[in-house]
Amino acid sequence: MNVHSIDDGFTPAECSAIVNAVASAPAREALLVGQNRDHNLRCAKLVWLDEIDGMAGVIERLIDVVRTSNRNWFDFDLREFAESPQVAIYDATDGGHFTWHSDIGDGPMAQKRKLTLVAQLSRPGSYDGGDLEVMPGAHIIAANRTQGSITIFPSFHLHQVTPVTRGTRHSLTVWAHGPKFR
Repeated sequence: MNVHSIDDGFTPAECSAIVNAVASAPAREALLVGQNRDHNLRCAKLVWLDEIDGMAGVIERLIDVVRTSNRNWFDFDLREFAESPQVAIYDATDGGHFTWHSDIGDGPMAQKRKLTLVAQLSRPGSYDGGDLEVMPGAHIIAANRTQGSITIFPSFHLHQVTPVTRGTRHSLTVWAHGPKFR
């Protein structure tokens, strides 16, 4: 299984609570490891969940989903969650997007990323564009846009978020870490 989808990872009420909590936190410009502010690659704002009070239950849920999905679908050697979950905010007024990339990069944590989990926090009709697309091979798989759905895939798969053309897309991402792939 290259890409695993869970239709009801979070309820719409839980998604709204996360988005509301994020709205009161300071958002930072999304930067790439080793890159400056190249908006041709990525244009988004980020808020880390560990900087928001009351998010421990969300983090525990993410850990449980990754643990279960890994056991049932991937069987990777996972050892930790070394990075905080982040909420990405892709806004149409900024041309929010993230071009094709993998989550294994130059940084010390990125080299240990094994699984990427992305939860859809926004209602699908509240924005246009902003599709999460994963390319595990020759074909592109579009992630479920249902609010609360979760998409999990190996961090080495290429993926992108297409430009948001109307509204704002909120998504929650976390990585599970383990020894480097060999």
